[in-house]
Amino acid sequence: MNESVAASPERGVPGAQQGLLPSGRRRARLRRWRTFKDSAARYGIGTAGVGVVIALGLIFVYLFSEVLPLLTPADVKPLQRYELPVESGAQPVYLSMERYEELGVVFSDRGEVGFFETGSGKVRERIPLPVPEGVEVTAFSHAETGQNLAVYGLSDGRVLVGRHTYGLTYPDDRRYIDPGLEYPLGEAPLELDPQGRPLKAVAIQEGSNGFAVAAITADQRLLFSRITTSTNVFTGETTTERDTYTLSAPPDRMRDVRVTEDHRAVFVIGASGSLHHYDVTHPQQARLLESRQVVPEGEEITATAFLVGTRSLITGGSDGSLDQWFLARGEDNVRRLVHARSFEDHEAAITTIAPEKSRKGFYAGDASGSLGIHYATSDRTLFLEPVADAPIKAIGVSPVYEALLVATEDGAVRFMDLRNPHPEYSLQALWGQVLYEGNEEPMYQWQSSSASDEFEPKFSLVPLTLGTLKAAFFAMLFAMPLGLMGAIYTAYFMHSSVRGFVKPTVEIMEAMPTVILGFLAGLWLAPFVENHLPAVFSILLLMPLAMILTGLGWSRLPDAIRRRVPAGLEMLVLVPVVILLGWVCVALSPVVELLFFGGNMRQWFTDIGINYDQRNALVVGMAMGFAVIPTIFSIAEDAVFNVPKHLTQGSLALGATAWQTVVGVVLPTASPGMFAAVMMGFGRAVGETMIVLMATGNTPVMDFSLFSGMRTLSANVAVEMPETAVGSTHYRILFLSALVLLVITFIVNTASEIIRQRLRQRYSNL
Repeated sequence: MNESVAASPERGVPGAQQGLLPSGRRRARLRRWRTFKDSAARYGIGTAGVGVVIALGLIFVYLFSEVLPLLTPADVKPLQRYELPVESGAQPVYLSMERYEELGVVFSDRGEVGFFETGSGKVRERIPLPVPEGVEVTAFSHAETGQNLAVYGLSDGRVLVGRHTYGLTYPDDRRYIDPGLEYPLGEAPLELDPQGRPLKAVAIQEGSNGFAVAAITADQRLLFSRITTSTNVFTGETTTERDTYTLSAPPDRMRDVRVTEDHRAVFVIGASGSLHHYDVTHPQQARLLESRQVVPEGEEITATAFLVGTRSLITGGSDGSLDQWFLARGEDNVRRLVHARSFEDHEAAITTIAPEKSRKGFYAGDASGSLGIHYATSDRTLFLEPVADAPIKAIGVSPVYEALLVATEDGAVRFMDLRNPHPEYSLQALWGQVLYEGNEEPMYQWQSSSASDEFEPKFSLVPLTLGTLKAAFFAMLFAMPLGLMGAIYTAYFMHSSVRGFVKPTVEIMEAMPTVILGFLAGLWLAPFVENHLPAVFSILLLMPLAMILTGLGWSRLPDAIRRRVPAGLEMLVLVPVVILLGWVCVALSPVVELLFFGGNMRQWFTDIGINYDQRNALVVGMAMGFAVIPTIFSIAEDAVFNVPKHLTQGSLALGATAWQTVVGVVLPTASPGMFAAVMMGFGRAVGETMIVLMATGNTPVMDFSLFSGMRTLSANVAVEMPETAVGSTHYRILFLSALVLLVITFIVNTASEIIRQRLRQRYSNL
């Protein structure tokens, strides 16, 4: 019994009752616990690392999934085919449909308007226009797509203007579209030619000052009329005022005419394939400004149409060519025709062109039955295939670009499903110079939206990418010398007691919210720099010189004086020098500005051709450099401080000075870590958002000047993402911007890691 008790430490040994085990068992237990902790740490850290890699991969996949729809090609699929809802023998001259794609409208060459259901072709309503008896329809044209306005030219020199409308009601909670036809200038035809000759071509546009109508008569006279209407608020009576002018005929037989929405320009299409431009800003002094040959000799212009906004004219030729022309103001302040681009040729003559309602795209049909989908800004032909066996006479495009009506010469209408979500995208539009409407030269520009549907979106990523690199460059120019030199001095020369205060203080700076730095930079630093430009440049030039001279003077002092300052605290001597020099530069700034820059250094910059923006790269460099310094300093300081002591001590023992040891031993050994610090700082600067958003002016310009603003990729995403429509081209291009930023960061980090590893291998033998 006693032996049993003695053999059982749990019950018989007093130490066991206090939780103590024999030393052998305790060591074994500690080894098992240590092994468990090592395994847990190893697998935990490995799992976390793999998780980070997976997270980054998922971010890349998500961004790419949002960008991928930009690559979706345009496509057209036939849904229904039925007879044209007009009288027998009539040909369609215009097709359109309302935004719900339930009803379509067709204007015929005999003055009849028919409304029909797009899905079945069932006629909803036919409305014959009030053409006087004995008078024939001789010409037709329609205004910009969004106006729903059409004009017929008659054989007696008069015009009849109509506008198709759609009323929307909800009987029994079901949508019902009620079509109609209005006559904005009255049901009675309006006289245009006092001589009463037939009108062979006619054009109309409604603008802010009324209507403008241009026409070509049978005897080759060119007429231009401005028509205004006013309604009496008491009687409701509408009166019409009309001023008609006869313009000089071009040196070519006229076939067609077009007028712009601002009523300032008239384009005449000649029989020989020429385009004539008239300035009608002042109709009494209207003049032919220029004539351009649009198609090769022997060919004809067979179709024309304005893109939305009437700034660009698309011409189609008998040779299947398609070209874009617009007016651009030259150095003489005169608007002249510019050939913007040519699109992929069709195999047969172009018979009709239908522009999109709110985008710079158009649809072209030709004599072989082929349909082409083209987009101006991106310079793309998105679709070009046969869709019919007969020449296409008219094309109607859904306002939401999801359906298409195609009428052919054989009297058939084809209702088609349309997929054309992102025609604005192309590599040329994103990364190349683009000739935008109204410009004489191609350019890089980002301007994604405007208050008008007529606006041409500009999605060049080049200014944003340049702005990102520019902001990072100037930030690194400010932060890299201070961060690296501060790290070297702190780790190698500074007294340990002071280092214990300086290093945590600088690292705490990294925790400061960047929105505060951006706020201070935009509202305090930028005005201060603008008002004290001489002081800023004086400090940048004189401060390094003053430090060097102070150090040189300190080294020349007697040893008795220098020994009074403990080793590692010499930098305290510079503190009053820095403060005093900064105060002197600011105090003398007005005097320097008055003596050398006429009292206003900013105006002096302007006079010598340098544009100065208040929020510019100089401000960003200082503000974002302040944010990047802690990153560079912390990593570089650790790299320098962790250089093995036996290397530095051996160098000093061999007779090298402290600086020789730093240059010859410390810097090469610490170079991988210091390079990593610089790359980490650069990555931090590239991805910065709030500082550049608040301190740059946020202007996407192609300018690397120190005194101009910028817009970065990250700031652009932050500014425009809340305002864009989900799924739109703009929305997906913003995701593409984020993807580009991620790729830039990935490339920089990968390159820096490769260089860091090579540096480590090179200096590993020290």
